Amino acid sequence: MTDLFADIRDDQPACEELAEGAVLLRNFFAAEQPDVIAALRTIVKAAPFRHLVTPGGHTMSVAMTNCGRVGWVSDSSGYRYDPVDPDSGKPWPEMPAPFRDLAARAAVQAGFDAFMPDACLINRYKPGAKLSLHQDKDELDLRAPIVSVSLGLPATFLFGGLTRSAPQKRYRLTHGDVVVWGGPARLAYHGVAPLPDGEHPVMGGQRINLTFRKTQ
Repeated sequence: MTDLFADIRDDQPACEELAEGAVLLRNFFAAEQPDVIAALRTIVKAAPFRHLVTPGGHTMSVAMTNCGRVGWVSDSSGYRYDPVDPDSGKPWPEMPAPFRDLAARAAVQAGFDAFMPDACLINRYKPGAKLSLHQDKDELDLRAPIVSVSLGLPATFLFGGLTRSAPQKRYRLTHGDVVVWGGPARLAYHGVAPLPDGEHPVMGGQRINLTFRKTQ
């Protein structure tokens, strides 16, 4: 079986610069993981994971849900933030304090002060699921960074430039890693390669990604 991470170094520094305005914080929140995971389970019980359909009719391989003031949704009418969960007709679950505190602290570590996210997109990757290269540009306030938290199985994170054709670098993300990008890197293209099979001792056979954003 091919080692998907054969050319990705394991001896990376605890804080690694990916580009101007973008950093990878390795094993950033190990001590806080039980609170974060407990909060995650409460959110998923209230707003279960679902596979969204893109405006072009493609069903996403990544399942997702949301918490916070608004959630990110996709359907035949387009991509958007909405305060109501379309599956339940109710507001999305509130963003729990462990989530908000983790996002704010990671942003400060990356050089972005006073980050107050109002949305957290929660993506679930099962083996084979992937996320194509894209920009996060549905937010009205592009001055605030994106804070992306990894839980569960290792994944290959692709991080490129401001055009889809710009060269990309690959980074191995593991349980507890956080990537923060903003400033000149705010609209960088990024994605996730297909998730390999595996079993994580805490999260099982999946990867969960928490993506914190300030939408307004």
